[in-house]
Amino acid sequence: MGLFPPSPLAVRKMKCFSRYLPYLFRPPGAVLSSSCHAEADIISTVEFNHTGELLATGDKGGRVVIFQREQESKNQPHRRGEYNVYSTFQSHEPEFDYLKSLEIEEKINKIRWLPQQNAAYFLLSTNDKTVKLWKVSERDKRPEGYNLKDEDGRLRDPSMITMLRVPVLRPMDLMVEATPRRVFANAHTYHINSISVNSDYETYMSADDLRINLWNFEITNQSFNIVDIKPANMEELTEVITAAEFHPHHCNTFVYSSSKGTIRLCDMRTSALCDRHAKFFEEPEDPSNRSFFSEIISSISDVKFSHSGRYIMTRDYLTVKVWDLNMENRPIETYQVHDYLRSKLCSLYENDCIFDKFECVWNGSDSVIMTGSYNNFFRMFDRNTKRDVTLEASRENSKPRAILKPRKVCIGGKRRKDEISVDSLDFSKKILHTAWHPTENIIAVAATNNLYIFQDKVN
Repeated sequence: MGLFPPSPLAVRKMKCFSRYLPYLFRPPGAVLSSSCHAEADIISTVEFNHTGELLATGDKGGRVVIFQREQESKNQPHRRGEYNVYSTFQSHEPEFDYLKSLEIEEKINKIRWLPQQNAAYFLLSTNDKTVKLWKVSERDKRPEGYNLKDEDGRLRDPSMITMLRVPVLRPMDLMVEATPRRVFANAHTYHINSISVNSDYETYMSADDLRINLWNFEITNQSFNIVDIKPANMEELTEVITAAEFHPHHCNTFVYSSSKGTIRLCDMRTSALCDRHAKFFEEPEDPSNRSFFSEIISSISDVKFSHSGRYIMTRDYLTVKVWDLNMENRPIETYQVHDYLRSKLCSLYENDCIFDKFECVWNGSDSVIMTGSYNNFFRMFDRNTKRDVTLEASRENSKPRAILKPRKVCIGGKRRKDEISVDSLDFSKKILHTAWHPTENIIAVAATNNLYIFQDKVN
């Protein structure tokens, strides 16, 4: 596979990519991992495309790395393909806003794929301010025999051209090119936290702390503001938008979550500016659990529609909740991700971990949900059997083709041999970003600067 363009860091990173195969539920996967640890290498988003053949990651250094799944080999038809580096490119560069004297980070906040229409792939990537549409295409032939240029590309003297040549295509090594097709800039005053492609595949939205904008893919210099919660007096500001997503099937419907733990469902058919929501989802707080940290831990860090479009999943600091679109007063399911941290909220506030934004994902059939935790743990909840499991993504536990062992955290008292004490959890190792293959039991887990790919055990 060709890499384009291979920056020195990308080349160095590839050299230290190791590949093992641990896995899922009955768990083993592949670990694509880099030991060259630097701030710029920290993975900030992970996303499978619509077929699951490609997997994209973005990092704090503004780079996008795309992995492609190997085809099944004829010799081993039952062995599923592993993911290898397909392309890497610099999506965003650091910038400086001279009007506000602010540095704009190059960090990739989100990546979203568009459905494949032809041989090329298209994806959206965004940093805090600018969304870009990238085309990723392959080239394995090059034209030769130009009339007006020589073989080196220099223009020929027209008086020396005595005959017409028919250009021919010659085979060459496969090269993967990433080219920016559109740049959508200058529409956000605050940091972009979400982008979501609409089901009409003609529009998408980008959301920041106070506003949501609707874009047409063909128009870069204009967007429509569809939500604006900015008060006339900023001192009256009580909440911010934390995440937003379009409904998977209805192009007029979207949801957005807030730092107050509420979710609003909006219908763009009712008015151009969706300041009035169609539905409002909120769970009343139990007064007995009220504390100084209540408002912080109730802030929603991620919101996702189920593939069916019937449910919404939200992640706050301690729980994952599943809401039925037809019931607004409380969630139908609540899963405790790491309830043992309730006693640690004071120290988590002091080290700023309480502000970490964890994502959550559905599996392809909406029957299992997954989200991350600390100590490189990630959690899975089976909605049908109500079973849950804690797994660890770490190089020490990931021997080739190993089965991942469930982990348990104990609070005080006697600790069993296979348990870990809540006091010895490493809060610098956190799984914030995860992705699930759209049809198979393959998951991607970003642990700081390492990408782990786990798949269901192959018989």
